[in-house]
Formats: sequence, structure tokens, C-alpha cells
Amino acid sequence: MGVFIIRRIAYMIPLLVITSMLVFGVFAIMPGTFLDQFKFDPAIDAAELARQAARLGLDQPLHIQYWRWISGVVQGDLGFSFSGRQPVLEFLFRGRLMWTVLVAVSTFLFTWIVSFPIGIYSATHQYKAGDNILTGLAFFGMSIPNFFFALLLIWLLVTVLRVGELGLGVAGIVGAEFRGAPWSFDKFLSFLWHLWPPVLVIGTAGMAGLVRFTRGFYLDALGEQYVLTARAKGLTETKVKYKHIVRNILNPFITSLGMGLSGFISGDLIAAIIFNIPTVARAYWFALQAQDIPVLMAGLLLFTFIMLVGNLLADISLAAVDPRIRYN
Repeated sequence: MGVFIIRRIAYMIPLLVITSMLVFGVFAIMPGTFLDQFKFDPAIDAAELARQAARLGLDQPLHIQYWRWISGVVQGDLGFSFSGRQPVLEFLFRGRLMWTVLVAVSTFLFTWIVSFPIGIYSATHQYKAGDNILTGLAFFGMSIPNFFFALLLIWLLVTVLRVGELGLGVAGIVGAEFRGAPWSFDKFLSFLWHLWPPVLVIGTAGMAGLVRFTRGFYLDALGEQYVLTARAKGLTETKVKYKHIVRNILNPFITSLGMGLSGFISGDLIAAIIFNIPTVARAYWFALQAQDIPVLMAGLLLFTFIMLVGNLLADISLAAVDPRIRYN
């Protein structure tokens, strides 16, 4: 296992290098430079723009520009955000990373804890009333857009249930009275209240897909040879359905985590904007609107790195869960 992990990490290095070249190349072929947007800013004169261009190496050939950028990335310097007037790392992560991780982890737990049992129940009660209802809800969750569901949820909470009259806000990650205040039990309760709407909105689409995914894999496994053998040995239906089959259908879900990890980090954009949550994806969206090239380049490289780490963790988890898998 140790050799496999080292080998997989070694594979990540050339992939990141190639990705960095592609990211740099995409922005390099764009006409002009990201300093052009400041040419008409009266607060910045032409001499200052020239100094910044020289400092960033924009007057150098592309290969030298790339080497200066990637050298800074390796040393932890992702550049300077001109829209945020601060280093890229601070612009993306300061005051945002914790909320992003909390929302992503909560969404992940909600999605898997709810969808996997529902999918198994739907498969074991095929074509019955419960299966039909859950299947209908899954299709509804897959078809409804996140932004519409978020607006519908806000309308339900504010207009119908009138939570504002109870002193319970909807927007933000904590109530207005707790912003900037030290953590306390009341602030934690406020955080939980503001957390569940975005988690429900973000997790609904993924949960609906996993329910259908679980149901399909479970039904396919019912006809496999190992299931027939287990029944022929006299094992109870409970052990066959909830032990043998469940353990064997875990592999596709663990594999999907590799692709899903970056999605949980970057896929909260709509909910973050509607519910006013300071996340990394929201900062990246603001940088995209401002055409803040250093932030965009660093963000793309970061999301690629997260996806590669997710794939590595998925492969390690597969080996831990399934003893049939061995890595030499």
C-alpha cells in the first residue's frame, strides 16, 4: 500500500504540471493582459502600470512568464489579486475556507447518510408504494434547478412560515447579532439554523442521483452469482441483502468520491450567492466577474489539485473496504 501511495502521488506531479501549462496557456492567448483593465482607472497612472508589468514579468517571453508564475506557486505565492488588493491566497481563503469546508462536509454527510439507505430501501421494495414515491422524489430532485429550489425555500421560510418574525434570519452563515462575536452556544445554534438551508439545496441534486445510482446497482447485484451462492448456502435474506450485496456495491460510490470532492468545494456557488455565504467558490465568481486573472489561474489549479487528492483518497478507500483489491 505504501508503494502504491507513493506511486500515485508521483503520478499527480506531471498531471499538475500539464494542467498548469494549460491554465497558463489559456489565459496567455487572450488579447492584452490583466493590467489593461486598470488603464482607465484615474487612481493608477501609466508609470505604475509599467512598474507592475515589469514586476510581474509581463514584458518577458511567455516561457519566462510561466516559469516565474509556477515558481511562485511552488513556493506558496499564487500571485496578487488586483480586484481584492491582496494576495491570492488571502483573497480566496481568508474568512472563507472554514465556511467552505463546513458546508462541503455537511453536504457530503447529508447526501450519503440520507441517499444510501433510501436507495437500498427503494431497491428492496421494488415497484411498491414506497419505491414509487421515493423514485418520484428522486426525479424531482434531479430536475429542479438549485437556484429555483433555493428561492422556493427562502419564500417558504420567510413568507409562509414567517421565521423573520421569530427572530430567525435566513441569509448569512450566522445571525447578524453574532457576526464578529466569539463562539458561544447561542452562536453555534444560529450557525446550525443558517447551515441547513444551503446544505439541503446543494445536497438535493447529488442525493437524488445517488438514490437512483444505489437502486440500480442493488437491483443488478440481485442476479449475481455470489448472491445465488449465498442463498444456496442457507444464509438469511437479511444477511444476503444487507451484508453481502451492500458491501459489494460500495465500490462504485467510493470511486465517485474522487470526482465529487472538488464538486463539494466548488459546487456551492448558487447557494452561497442566494444565502450570502462567504465561500471560496463565491470569491472565485467575483474574481471571474472582475477578470482577475491571477485568482482565476490559481483557482483552476487549486480545483484540479483537490480532484487529484480526491481520486487518491478514493483509491486508498477502495483498498481498505474491498479485500479483493491489492496494489502491487
